[in-house]
Amino acid sequence: MGSYQYTGASSLMGTFEFNGSLDSYRVMPSEPRQLINGQASDLAFLTPNNTFFSELPPLPTLEPGSDLGVSYPGPALSPMVAVGGTWTQEIESQLPRQQSQQLLTYSDVGEEDSGIRLVHALLTCAEAIQCGEVRLAASLVDEMANGLLSRVNTAYGIGKVAGYFVEALSRRLFQPAPEAGPTGLGSDFEVLYHHFYEACPYLKFAHFTANQAILEAFEGHDYVHIIDFSFMNGLQWPALIQALALRRDGSPSLRLTAIGPPLGSGPESIREIGWKLAQLARSMNMRFAFRAVAASRLEDIKPSVLETDPKEALAVNSIMQLHRLLGSNINSILNWVRNLNPKIVTLVEQEANHNQPEFLTRFTEALHYYSTMFDSLETCHAQPHKTLAEMYIQKEISNIVCCEGSVRVERHEPLAKWQARMGQAGFKPLDLSQSA
Repeated sequence: MGSYQYTGASSLMGTFEFNGSLDSYRVMPSEPRQLINGQASDLAFLTPNNTFFSELPPLPTLEPGSDLGVSYPGPALSPMVAVGGTWTQEIESQLPRQQSQQLLTYSDVGEEDSGIRLVHALLTCAEAIQCGEVRLAASLVDEMANGLLSRVNTAYGIGKVAGYFVEALSRRLFQPAPEAGPTGLGSDFEVLYHHFYEACPYLKFAHFTANQAILEAFEGHDYVHIIDFSFMNGLQWPALIQALALRRDGSPSLRLTAIGPPLGSGPESIREIGWKLAQLARSMNMRFAFRAVAASRLEDIKPSVLETDPKEALAVNSIMQLHRLLGSNINSILNWVRNLNPKIVTLVEQEANHNQPEFLTRFTEALHYYSTMFDSLETCHAQPHKTLAEMYIQKEISNIVCCEGSVRVERHEPLAKWQARMGQAGFKPLDLSQSA
């Protein structure tokens, strides 16, 4: 039976292996746990401003037929899940509500009253949509867009949040329903994800916790394999590579299988990021192999593509992806992931309640949740990270409000439902270690 910890693609692209010793090494903390629990900036090795990767030699030009060539033998895929022998189910806890007292200081009574009326209008509009009263809903959207929003400050607080929800309601009422298609692994999504990572601490904390759990699960194993279903910019892995290289009993041979968008669909391809990770492993004299699986959809991935090896301790990692499968075949995916027999599975998800079939309930939950999210973003003053992080959140809001059926993929659920689902799939929870 698998275990988990709860906090809360079929194209081949190339393999890099490095062995031997180097003349120089980067100075790192002496203890792996010290590295994992370091500053948030320790995880930002793949950001454009990082000097280590900027000093690396350029990616070599590949000749036809090279081992680093790319092929795309199978169907595209969409966000997926992970599970196995022992797995860490990490669900990102509900974001702390940070209410700025200054907002009331600088708003007059009229603006506060307009803000209250705006919230009431939003909820009334959502109820009208649920009841099929399209004319009433349309008139409320017009009243909010051309009246109430002009009386509140839309640069922060409820004015900003309401603006995004009014826009989403307008799109639901007046624009054609979005068609089903690949979601969550496109290049624009990846760029916005990167800026959300930089603007908010939540993903950094999630990476810290997941890495610590994986590090502990790999203790005593000389051959280890990580399958990452949410590779994105590879921001999670430099810290763990260094921690594994500094193990007291010697560094293991690490294999990393990364799932991400097809070649060339992002600002930096998976192959290029994999090359940089390989250079990092080489600088620490650690054996490392990187293999990329290019995918637009994870649902269609075949377990055989992942090429697991019984002699390896396997970890499966999924960061804010599994909820996207709740409208489809999540149970079958959980079952075949369990059959991979991983040592641990790390799962990070938002703990929210946005998978309700009733539109009004889902809308109300989302309004409260994202109001809290935008409150927390007010503490971030770094541009363009803040602006683009807000765009990332706006895309989630739009999907929750505008879409139904298989097109609606932002289906966040609370902790209790994840616990029940993972238990039914044969997994058991793991407690967070004191180091995490």
